[in-house]
Amino acid sequence: MPYASASRFVSPMSPARWDGPRELTVRGPVCPQLPSRLVFVTGPVIEGLHHSEDCQVLSVTAPSDADGLPVMVWFHGGAYVSGSGESPNYDPDDLVGEGRVVVVTVSYRLGIFGYCTPRGVAEDNLGLRDQLLALRWVHDNIAAFGGDPARITLFGQSAGGDSVYSLMLSEAADGLYSRAIIQSAPLGMREGRDEMTAAMRAAAAESLGDTDPFAAGVDELHRAQVAAVVAAQRFGLVSGMAFGPLLGVDPLPAAGEVSARIARVARTVDLLVGCTRLDAAPFVEISPRASRLRALGPFAKPAARVASATMTRQIFDGPARRFADRWRSEGGRASVYRLDWSPRDAPLGACHCMDLPLLLGTGSAWAGAPMLGPHPNPVDHELAVRMRGLWSRFAYHGVDGLGAERLRLGV
Repeated sequence: MPYASASRFVSPMSPARWDGPRELTVRGPVCPQLPSRLVFVTGPVIEGLHHSEDCQVLSVTAPSDADGLPVMVWFHGGAYVSGSGESPNYDPDDLVGEGRVVVVTVSYRLGIFGYCTPRGVAEDNLGLRDQLLALRWVHDNIAAFGGDPARITLFGQSAGGDSVYSLMLSEAADGLYSRAIIQSAPLGMREGRDEMTAAMRAAAAESLGDTDPFAAGVDELHRAQVAAVVAAQRFGLVSGMAFGPLLGVDPLPAAGEVSARIARVARTVDLLVGCTRLDAAPFVEISPRASRLRALGPFAKPAARVASATMTRQIFDGPARRFADRWRSEGGRASVYRLDWSPRDAPLGACHCMDLPLLLGTGSAWAGAPMLGPHPNPVDHELAVRMRGLWSRFAYHGVDGLGAERLRLGV
């Protein structure tokens, strides 16, 4: 259902109200996007869904007898350039049924439509503004679906986890949630982005030429987006998530104000943060070093694992642990997890996105995902039930529901 409406490159507004029943029985539109660079990991996740710039939609899944249940709001990943909350891979039926929670999946503007907007556009962080309005919609309306607006947990993976971090930094989200789960967010990529962003804007402007971005075709804007991504490559690791929320641009604080903001939020929000054992493995596979690793012959695979473990510590695991430590130092409560599980013969081990089929989607939705390997039923059912149980208990009880400040899953 629509939680907002917005013209291109304009901040979202509450949608027009309607009277009487409205049929909302099909999956909503996804933001126009180019193919995901991680399709070799997850397989296609938005196949068959309609693309539209009017993508400010969400879906609600609740037990039929829901009444005052905790709410979990899901933000999908995709490096801020791909994906959708409408994907069947994110259907939360098992999480809802086993955990007795209400789950809301959110879609928002991506890529050049939502972040690092072209020159001549006055507003930015539009995808984040979409997310804020979605969160406001949930807070104001979820009681009608059996949810408790006083018990809202944010959770997201990859760019979705990074979105949760950004929402915590925004004063506009205060009072709209009380718990947060950050899964496999590349928190090690958040600093040193200003020069890269300027180069991206220049490249997009050159690609568009004299074309008005408000009147440009979707294909023209996607070409400008590709040009921006190419321009970002010379800035190293941070280019791995070139698009994303910008500090110092509404609704985010300036970089110098982040520490004070974290200190304030930590006192009121319980945090669960973590990653997978080899989160960085897919990014090593598509990095410039991949060809050099393959040239090592029989040593290529172990060398890739070492490189993946090193990059995981640098981008995912180390920053997650430091963030949790900082949260606690400010008087907050935080737990850290790591997922070590992967199916036997999984080509990349416990890589980025390996947590997703344990939490969301069905076996058929994830069937054929390359990261899961060749087995017909690769997901560990017992581990999936345990992980969904931990996530739902966190929604009920916060850190107290986890029973530990450090969790190892699938050891």
